[in-house]
Amino acid sequence: MPFNITGMKVLVTASTRGIGRGVAEVLLEEGAHVVINGRTRESVEKALEALRGKGRVYGIAADLSVREDVERLVKEAARLMGGLDAVVYIAGPPRPGKFEQLGLEDWELAARLLALSAVWIAYYSLPYLKESKNPSMVYLTSVATREPLEDLALSNTMRIAVHGLVRTLARELGKYGIRVNAVMPGYILTDRIRQIAEKRAKERGVPVEQIYQEMASTIPLGRIGEPREVGYLIAFLISPYASYINGASIPIDGGYLRSVF
Repeated sequence: MPFNITGMKVLVTASTRGIGRGVAEVLLEEGAHVVINGRTRESVEKALEALRGKGRVYGIAADLSVREDVERLVKEAARLMGGLDAVVYIAGPPRPGKFEQLGLEDWELAARLLALSAVWIAYYSLPYLKESKNPSMVYLTSVATREPLEDLALSNTMRIAVHGLVRTLARELGKYGIRVNAVMPGYILTDRIRQIAEKRAKERGVPVEQIYQEMASTIPLGRIGEPREVGYLIAFLISPYASYINGASIPIDGGYLRSVF
């Protein structure tokens, strides 16, 4: 296999659709054993039906915004696969909107979903990762952590904390051989992007296709990315080929970001 991850035991959270689903597909095709996760049993079963022919895959329903669910998710994933070699942390998107369009309950939920859950997944995974020969964690965030995006006040704010956690864990857990990195997708064709495009189209009274074209025009490569392209990057990061990459925050955005660092 190109990425040399055959037999690796990987938990991919929020992976019944979108980027998470694309990541799970790639890892399975590369020979990894994968536990996928969704908020409901129905969504997990639907994704499992589509993925079972691609490799050894298991599914667990759990809500990442609930600490007890995260604890159960990690323990059950390790039980099903006989351990954990890698954790790919993805959290579903919070409600879109500008600051004045959001209530305090939206901020509280986003804090649990995007910040606290990132801590919980590391806390509960650590004992299992210490037992692995090639342990790593990959946190999926967003290019919005470097350049805030329109109508995404919650994501712009909460996901920045994850990068502080990544750098902290990379320094503190390196002594166990555990590598911790972040991946920052830009415009990737998911339900989230469709939701944003439809919202902008409705507000401006223009066809949604025009919004997609405008999004693509901001990207030097001239197109919106695919979930599987994120999967290839993550497959590399958890592989032995990335054995000296630790504490990195890597954009995958077609060149969208203008920042130098």
